[in-house]
Amino acid sequence: MEYWSDGAFPTLQHPDTPLLHFFDSMPSLRLQRVRELLKREIGEAIRREFHVSEAGLITVNDVDVAGDLKSATVFISILGNPDQQKRGFQMLNEQRARIQGLVAKAVILKYTPALKFVFDDSIVRGNRVLQIIDELEQAQAQPEKGGPIKP
Repeated sequence: MEYWSDGAFPTLQHPDTPLLHFFDSMPSLRLQRVRELLKREIGEAIRREFHVSEAGLITVNDVDVAGDLKSATVFISILGNPDQQKRGFQMLNEQRARIQGLVAKAVILKYTPALKFVFDDSIVRGNRVLQIIDELEQAQAQPEKGGPIKP
């Protein structure tokens, strides 16, 4: 334990570690609230601006905001055929500035984050894992239905 110059107050930190180091792994409550607000508003802007028949169903899965709130990565998924997915992602990147402007009008922040869209296929991968698990369960259930296996 280390003491201040007068030796009266102990500090809870190691001399080489800053005090806020212990809180770096967990985002602040304000940052979490801003992320959720941006997620909702970006999703609303996309819903109003893009037609499902043209760009597929675009869903905002998550928003990762930098600590200084000057940039944000928007993780999206697009339900539709491959042409709709390609066109939807292209339209998002073309209309990025417009969406950012709509978000700036809806969310009052000192800085409106610069948006970067990233295709998030985690839902597709998760569904594939669930499908594989179902197939394995069905394969294990098949020998049980036929009765005992004869050698």
